Amino acid sequence: MVDAPALDVRLLQSGPIALDVRFSCAQSQMLALVGPSGAGKTTVLRAIAGLMRPREGYVACGGKVWLDTAKGVAAPPHRRRVGLVFQSYALFPNMNALANVAAALGHLPARQRGERAAALLASVHLQGLERRRPAELSGGQQQRVALARALARDPAVLLLDEPFSAVDRRTRRALHDEIAALRRSLHIPMVLVTHDLGEVAALADSVCVLDGGTILQSGTPQQVMAAPVSVEVRDALDLPED
Repeated sequence: MVDAPALDVRLLQSGPIALDVRFSCAQSQMLALVGPSGAGKTTVLRAIAGLMRPREGYVACGGKVWLDTAKGVAAPPHRRRVGLVFQSYALFPNMNALANVAAALGHLPARQRGERAAALLASVHLQGLERRRPAELSGGQQQRVALARALARDPAVLLLDEPFSAVDRRTRRALHDEIAALRRSLHIPMVLVTHDLGEVAALADSVCVLDGGTILQSGTPQQVMAAPVSVEVRDALDLPED
């Protein structure tokens, strides 16, 4: 896959959901968005994906400008090469794993979709489970199907919205390893929303702490967790007092 330029995000609005966010993420890097519930983390992902439009903003990735409100540019979601993995998997319950992935391959000729979907499922270690429906899969397996479906769009950026929160600790560790391997092979920026500082330390190259839709601090996980710049950051990360 051709290396993609960094993701560049600038979002600003006073309501109905306040946003004051600015960050970039280099190719092959993972940036984590952390903060309390309602901090605006998922809203930021939705703005990148084109599922909501901020009053002022700029989003560019993969050499393409997807949003530039100053110039009236606002690409619809289907025009943005975004892979989005939800906390709730969001799989079609009446479709098997292969069909769930193939549903995201509308850009390919119909005769190629089955083979490509099978290859994507194999890439996340689901060989032999192609014909199972979501209810017949474990939580970790369902999340792998969701990940394969996100990769089906050949994304320029991968957005992960608390993707590990619904699985057990052992499965979570296995998924961490798979995400880390994908990051090395895909050469695209990734943005992870999480409440888990262990995940941040294990997976992320950089972290932005959000509260009230505003970035309070950014840096490497080690820098931010070792030296929060304010009581608000400490509280947002739920860190113990010195």
